[in-house]
Amino acid sequence: MINEQIRDKEVRLIGENGEQLGIMSARDAYKLAQEAELDLVKIAPTAKPPVCKIIDYGKYRYELARKEKEAKKKQKTVELKEIRLSPNIEANDLNTKVNATKKFIAKGNKVKITLRFRGREMAHMQSSKHILDDFAEQLADVAVVEKAPKVEGRSISMVLAEKK
Repeated sequence: MINEQIRDKEVRLIGENGEQLGIMSARDAYKLAQEAELDLVKIAPTAKPPVCKIIDYGKYRYELARKEKEAKKKQKTVELKEIRLSPNIEANDLNTKVNATKKFIAKGNKVKITLRFRGREMAHMQSSKHILDDFAEQLADVAVVEKAPKVEGRSISMVLAEKK
């Protein structure tokens, strides 16, 4: 809320340089803001009495937008990459997949390892679980198992994340 929109009887006023000007009526505070050719902005509406500040509203909104933009820049999005394996994978193929996973984890992504079963392979799901255990063991130096291997329909999957 700014200027005439502030309808409170009393407000705690902060001057343009950050000094406390005390508690006064909203009208008096608005008059002081007009004399300084600035805006009266309510910055803490839930306080008793509400806190208002004499500032340039356009500049205030610009500063808020800039701070928000800075905060967004510092955010890091973590992608979930997926590596698919089959139960009859050979050792060299498994090593290739391990190296690809290491690259993903080095970039800061999480990796979902999926062991897919087709047809008759479905009957031997539990005996193939060791493939995921071996996979996690080979990556133990760079990654930690975030979500343990779990059967989901025709596949078993687990999630690996970067070791902290």
